[in-house]
Amino acid sequence: MSVFIVLLGPPGAGKGTQAKVVSQRMGLPHISSGEIYRENIKNQTALGKLAKGYIDRGELVPDDVTIAIIQERLSRPDCKPGALLDGFPRTPAQAEALERILLQFKGDVAIVPYISVPEDVLVSRLIGRWTCRAGAHVFHEQFNPPQRTGTCDYDGSELYQRDDDKFETVSHRISVYLQQTLPLIEYYKMQGKLFEVDGTLPIDQVSSVLLEELSRIVTG
Repeated sequence: MSVFIVLLGPPGAGKGTQAKVVSQRMGLPHISSGEIYRENIKNQTALGKLAKGYIDRGELVPDDVTIAIIQERLSRPDCKPGALLDGFPRTPAQAEALERILLQFKGDVAIVPYISVPEDVLVSRLIGRWTCRAGAHVFHEQFNPPQRTGTCDYDGSELYQRDDDKFETVSHRISVYLQQTLPLIEYYKMQGKLFEVDGTLPIDQVSSVLLEELSRIVTG
């Protein structure tokens, strides 16, 4: 049976980093909903054009369009052994749709790791990011500070803080994510599939805990 994993985690939890680790170690394609949107829009597929229309109007892409895009991606040969899903599903309704899709491929969601980090820690991680104007190199006041404050180590250009990295924007993003994702967390918890990981641990330890649990589920 194919193995499908749904990885959850708020902005700043390190979900993207862990998704790459898990994908490589377990030999499963990493399917990011954001990347699939961009791929379809770039290739001007029928679904991409449809999604772009909503995005350009500042509207949410409807579930039926998102689900169709996900279904097409999961039908490709590289997903035959399974996949790691990132950014989908976002709601219990989408989770139910995913189950229906996976039945077609004789698969199921095996486990749902949730990288949990307190809200104040998430905010402190995200608001410290600074980006250089020339090459978009990213620094962090706490974790990766530049040698000279306000100046990029690589090209000497000015560092600035994007609107997305400012306190008000960051706080709102995290709050919205937590509110919207809580029903999905409860949905998978009721199914006994949720596995909570302490995202405040060092990156390597989070990876180790994740891989150990995923290996146990997959081989068990």
